[in-house]
Amino acid sequence: MANYLKTGISVEVAAANSREVQQTVENILEDIGTRGDAAVRELSEKFDKWSPTSFRLSEEEIQACVDSLPEEAIKDIEFAQTQVRRFAEIQKASLHDVEAETLPGVTLGHKNIPMNSVGCYVPGGKYPLVASAHMSVLTAKVAGVKRVIACAPPFNGKPSPAIVAAMHMAGADEIYCFGGIQAVGAMALGTESIAPVDMIVGPGNAFVAEAKRQLFGRVGIDLFAGPTETLVIADAEGCDPELAAADLLGQAEHGYNSPAVLLTNSEDFARQTIAEIERQLTILPTAEIAGKAWKDYGQAIVCDSYEEMVQVADEIASEHVQVMTRDPNYFLENMTNYGALFLGRETNVSYGDKVIGTNHTLPTMKAARYTGGLWVGKFIKTCTYQRVTPEASLMVGEYCSRLCALEGFAGHKEQADIRVRRYKDQLSK
Repeated sequence: MANYLKTGISVEVAAANSREVQQTVENILEDIGTRGDAAVRELSEKFDKWSPTSFRLSEEEIQACVDSLPEEAIKDIEFAQTQVRRFAEIQKASLHDVEAETLPGVTLGHKNIPMNSVGCYVPGGKYPLVASAHMSVLTAKVAGVKRVIACAPPFNGKPSPAIVAAMHMAGADEIYCFGGIQAVGAMALGTESIAPVDMIVGPGNAFVAEAKRQLFGRVGIDLFAGPTETLVIADAEGCDPELAAADLLGQAEHGYNSPAVLLTNSEDFARQTIAEIERQLTILPTAEIAGKAWKDYGQAIVCDSYEEMVQVADEIASEHVQVMTRDPNYFLENMTNYGALFLGRETNVSYGDKVIGTNHTLPTMKAARYTGGLWVGKFIKTCTYQRVTPEASLMVGEYCSRLCALEGFAGHKEQADIRVRRYKDQLSK
């Protein structure tokens, strides 16, 4: 039976915090829907102390951001975007249009059609998350989306040069500098100066995530995203406490409510890792955030076997799962609920977050039970079609007529019957 050496904050406290966020977001979205640009500007002034003449950056402003970066930074962004593009293109190549004759005279198929417009949110108020531009803008462009707009909040009182450069290099058609609920609401609902989009993607804080949740239906979203989560599955043969602690804290620094969970089959290993976490918190520059996240949301769980570790891991359904055990492939072969796996001590979540090529926008809050993360397929609609000959319409129509009668749908039945009558007469001549 799993032994919880350390547990996190209660579900009741988390739910209370969530209700407060919901009401705030609802009020702001209603204001944006009613007053458009005026509401967006007031919100930007209030939350970001930012009110430029235009929130959309001009070509000159974009180029100035690119030019302000060191050559090495540009090359690093290019390297990361090459990896993301390469894997996205591999994924796109796995999608195929299909067409087949399923019965004599009945042709069915589907087409993969990119969305027309997408809005990409790139967080940047606390940390300028440059990589989120690659993951959203670039992936949408590889998918074939015609209009991709991107926005990020100001950083230190101005547009973040690195984020703007990454958006531009990824192929964004419009770049805006504003953040939070106002950015998501403006992209989704549209304002006098911003045409609305069909889908919103990208991570963000609790308010951004809640805004996406409330807007879902009016627009599409990539997934319901909450605070960054990480699960480190480790044993003494595949890992050591120093490495496990570094990987837990490396994700806990995302935010004060980012869960970091250790899952192991050794109580001694778990206690050593907990002690090592406390030691590293004395020297980690982001310890104030990471330490609070670990104190309030961190967990350490000890299981009796690999089988039990898989069971607990699937119940947690974590966004990131780092496996550093004697046999990492056991978890690849047996786990079913996770956003992304990082197999072996040689890799880590930071590689996936920043540079290696897999997408870092992943399901949280147990959404890994029913969805994967962002990829080119999220920007593509798989739409079916059918084509039928007169002979096949007569045959299928008779089945359809009887099935409609079984359900009591008279109008549906007549749609079938009118064709049965016409094609029976036509084919009998």
